[in-house]
Order: sequence, then structure tokens, then C-alpha cells
Amino acid sequence: MRSMWMLVAAFMFACMGVLVKLSAAHFSSTELVFYRSLFGVWITYLILRYYRLSVRTQHWRIHCWRGITGLISLLMFFYCLTQLPLATAVSLNYTWPLFVTLFSILILKEHIHWSLVCTIALGFVGVLLLLRPTLPDDHWIASMIGVASGFFAAIAYINVKQLGNLGESEWHVVFYFTLISTLITGVWLLFTTFSPVTSYGLFLLLSIGMTATLAQLAMTRAYHQGVTLIVTALGYSTVLFSSLLGILLWDEVLSPIAWLGMSLIILGGSISGVLSFKQISANT
Repeated sequence: MRSMWMLVAAFMFACMGVLVKLSAAHFSSTELVFYRSLFGVWITYLILRYYRLSVRTQHWRIHCWRGITGLISLLMFFYCLTQLPLATAVSLNYTWPLFVTLFSILILKEHIHWSLVCTIALGFVGVLLLLRPTLPDDHWIASMIGVASGFFAAIAYINVKQLGNLGESEWHVVFYFTLISTLITGVWLLFTTFSPVTSYGLFLLLSIGMTATLAQLAMTRAYHQGVTLIVTALGYSTVLFSSLLGILLWDEVLSPIAWLGMSLIILGGSISGVLSFKQISANT
């Protein structure tokens, strides 16, 4: 039952995607990441102070790598949300378990298992099926950025797993990620420009921050208290929620082949994510 928290997280992530698409007419993707991170860093800081936990860490180097790779992934993902159909953008980002499996073989020098090879192949066949029948020519750059967001997200998740094995709490991981994201995007925006914030824009920004924070909290509880296999599989319900919301709000229609591609991504990612995380845990 505790694994069901992942359904809450998946729905919140899908709602965040909707809010990002609605905000694209008012803010750049960099601004959206900045405000989302600013909201998150204050929430996690207040929680750390509430539980009287120090913000200091001995593992700042891994936090920096996690923060930078996670920020790159988030910037790419938010950009894709503004350019692609909601379900397509989310599906491309959710290729990260496939990359985690690949990294566990190439970087962590795991033994090659045919089950892992098959899941990687299955997931990327799904990506090809999803892209070819649904994307016009001018969206190929955005879709490649979507795949890249999954690539960098996989690196960030490996860092998160390493930090967990070193004893860092989930609050510290989220705090330093949002802190690094806020600082980097904030400095970048100082040399570019901030868009004016209207009352409607403020509502959207606060909603993005709230849904993203609730999603992170629910996902953390699911992975800490639930069964990894079930939680990972339920995480892909974000794709389904996004598809339904895209149909309801923007009349986004995906072909049967695209639905097949999404299903293969979900299947391959669920299996490979569980297998790779088990291998990472056993070797770190």
C-alpha cells in the first residue's frame, strides 16, 4: 500500500507538466526552473530547520555533480514541455532508467546480462516508434533534447543512489539540488532578463513549485517505504496521466503506433530500472 504514494507523485508530476506548458507563454524555461528551484530550496530548508538538521555535508562534490546534471536534465525537460505534446515530452524524459542500465554496464563495469540488453533494446524501439509517427520535422531538435534530458537524469539518479549509500538524507539531496539550480539559473538570468510577473503568472509559478515539491515528497516516501519493483512500475503512470491531461486540455491525439511506443518505453524502463538499481546498490 505504501508503494501507492508513487501514484500521487506521478499525478503531481503530470500536473507540473501541464502548468509548465501553460507558463510557456509568460516565462522562459530557464525562468521556470529558477522559480521552481527557489520554491523547493526554501521548503526543504525550512524542513531541515524544523527537524534541527544541519545543512552541512561532507559529500559536497557528489552533491555538485548531482546538482549540475540534474539541472541540465531539468532545463532540457522544461524546454521540451514547451515545444512537444505533453505525453511525448514526458515519455522521452522517462528513458532515464534505460540509460541507468547502460551506465551500470559501461561505467560501473557490471557483467553484461542479456535481460538488460533486451530491456535497453525494447525501450529504444519504443522511442523510435513514439517519435517517427507523431513528430513534424521542426520538432526533431526538441525531441533529441528530450532524450538528452533522460540521459542526464540517469547520471543524476546514479549520484542520488551514491549519496543515499553514503548516508545523506533525502532532504539534504533535494536541498542541495534545488540550491545549486537556483544559484546557477539565477546568475544566468541576471545577465539576460526576467519576465514581468503578473498575478496569473505568480499563480502558475507557485503551482509549479507546489506540485513539484509534493511530487518529490511522495516519490521519496514511495521509494523509502514501498517495494522498488512496484514503485518503479507505478512511476511510469506519469506518462499515462500526461497523455490523458494532454487529450483533455489540448486535444492531443497520439496514433496507435505512438501508444505502442510509449508502452514499450514503460515496459523496458520498468524492468531495466529495477535491475540496474539492484546492481548499483550491490556495488556501492
